[in-house]
Amino acid sequence: MKTFPKNFLWGAATSAPQSEGHSLQNGKSATTWDYWFQNNPEKFHENQGPEHTSNIYEMYQEDCQRMKEIGLNSFRTSISWARLLPDGKHVNQEAVTFYRDYFEHILAAGVQPIINLFHFDMPMWLMEKGGWESRESVNAFAFYAKTAFELFGDLIEKWTTFNEPIVHIECGYLNGAHYPAIHDFKKAVQVGYHTLMAHVYAVKAFREVKPKGSIGIILNITPAYARSDEQADQKAKENADLLTMKSFLDPATKGAIPEALVQLIKKHGLTPATNPSDKDAIKENTVDFIGLNYYQPLRVQAPVNPRFPAQDPEDLYTPYDWPEKRINPYRGWEIYPKALYDVAMMMKNEYDNFPWYVSENGMGVANEERFMDENGMTQDDYRIDFMKEHLDYLYQGIQEGSHCFGYHTWTFIDCWSWLNGYRNRYGFYRLALDHNFKRSLKKSGLWYKEVTQNNGY
Repeated sequence: MKTFPKNFLWGAATSAPQSEGHSLQNGKSATTWDYWFQNNPEKFHENQGPEHTSNIYEMYQEDCQRMKEIGLNSFRTSISWARLLPDGKHVNQEAVTFYRDYFEHILAAGVQPIINLFHFDMPMWLMEKGGWESRESVNAFAFYAKTAFELFGDLIEKWTTFNEPIVHIECGYLNGAHYPAIHDFKKAVQVGYHTLMAHVYAVKAFREVKPKGSIGIILNITPAYARSDEQADQKAKENADLLTMKSFLDPATKGAIPEALVQLIKKHGLTPATNPSDKDAIKENTVDFIGLNYYQPLRVQAPVNPRFPAQDPEDLYTPYDWPEKRINPYRGWEIYPKALYDVAMMMKNEYDNFPWYVSENGMGVANEERFMDENGMTQDDYRIDFMKEHLDYLYQGIQEGSHCFGYHTWTFIDCWSWLNGYRNRYGFYRLALDHNFKRSLKKSGLWYKEVTQNNGY
């Protein structure tokens, strides 16, 4: 029996745009996803857009009972900026009523809510002003954060600012998977810097409004593993870690952007526009905890013919196809559970044992109806095995002293996944893609209930 620390958080995560539905109703204004889907629905898998998603907006009361049914003691979701502040300035009272009742039902089910502020859902009114490219976004986000803390701070103790900020940078400004789908390395760096400063000033607002709560940030961690010990491959690993991981992890926990990253960006003419007071603000507004999403590692090698100055991250590090890899064929991601142990040791040894938790870990599988039994239950043993393998390594890291306080899966109910729609399923509950939004428990949900009841397995 592997028993986890007392008060360990066992839960699941989702987001507002992927679960709420009612995407242009009840006072909510458009996000970049609403705009993109209206203008280019062909980009979305089977024309599945953000309009309905899982319809938690109507079904949250019974869904909170489902959380209780499978023993969750914690749950992360997000607030929609465009729902709470449709024009960025004025509060939508219907949204306040919805979120307060939603959070109260989560609490009544014996579940601790962790509430995130931004999950890839840029309001269109701000995007039209440049989005994260514009410094105006920093103040706009800080105002939104302060508003949320004031409206819901009496209910919510644990907050996070951003989910996976690297994703909206890479996908929006380098690889085309998020709007505005452009390719501009310098703009990507500027977007990243403004995102960091928006986080910093949201933390500052939190300290002013709710000094007794705790606040963090959710980062996707793809630990870099070099092809070899050769100097060039090791340099590629260093560059990858600086850009994809330490760019947010270091300022959030240590209060400073790594000097090696500053110099790397400068060397390639990518230095963003900054304000003189930014360095002090970063130093003064570190977080209380870190959430780390882990799905896959990053295998890298030295670029063969890098351009200078770099036009793309692949001029600084290039993906390496490790011949011994295991792959989830539905997502195309490597399955490498040992990285979770490596992450645990990194947080212990390189980050002064900073408090952290696994804020997402999960396995997406297509056509899960293949695995339904005669009673309609999805026999997703592959998901159980995936979680067990990762938890084994996490447990080892905790036993060796890493300060990990929880494990959240992605996700609670099968959710809409951006351009991928419902291609892959991740949930403990299966979602029927019809107007009834029926939920049905999978075998993994029963297994997770045993884990939460025993605080281990």
